[in-house]
Amino acid sequence: MLTIDPSHNTERENYKLLIGSIIPRPIAFVTSQSAAGVVNGAPFSYFNIVSSKPPMISIAIQRSNNKLKDTSHNILHSKEFVVHIVDEENVTKINQTAASLPPDESEIELANLHLVDSSNINVPGIKESKIRMECMLEHHLELGDNDTPSTDLIIAKIIAFHVAPEIYHDGKIDPIKLAAVSRLAGQDYAKVGDIFTIERPK
Repeated sequence: MLTIDPSHNTERENYKLLIGSIIPRPIAFVTSQSAAGVVNGAPFSYFNIVSSKPPMISIAIQRSNNKLKDTSHNILHSKEFVVHIVDEENVTKINQTAASLPPDESEIELANLHLVDSSNINVPGIKESKIRMECMLEHHLELGDNDTPSTDLIIAKIIAFHVAPEIYHDGKIDPIKLAAVSRLAGQDYAKVGDIFTIERPK
């Protein structure tokens, strides 16, 4: 086994180790809204479940040149956002939203996505998603070295689930019909592959 000390690596070297090792990673497509009313859309793969009681999720948003990304800025301002699960049908359009645009331009329009009103918050979601979750900011943590934040860790409470009826049966999500995709390293993605079952010990 190779032993690598991350303190001797550059940020990019550690980044490559992380995104190549921790796979597959679910992708959150996040819509947020600026004070001027511009709807921002961006994908994030540092994303996961935190709790089911109450239902909470986490998204880690890396800063760019020590500056907040538009998504972080909007969430901290409004405390509201929508998280969508990226799937095989919408991944090509979602990938377009990773482009760097100024705050007054919408990635939603760039990718030809279509907005849909939320039921409990002001931030809209997108139609091109089988699952979307209306979220309220619960906690915000600034993370980084030497008192210089490089990451905004967003913990959110889900206040509404919107689920396409064709993927929802007996309170469960059908993973095949959802067809979620995940991030690997570089420009690579993965589909849900073979599913196998192992009985958990009692």
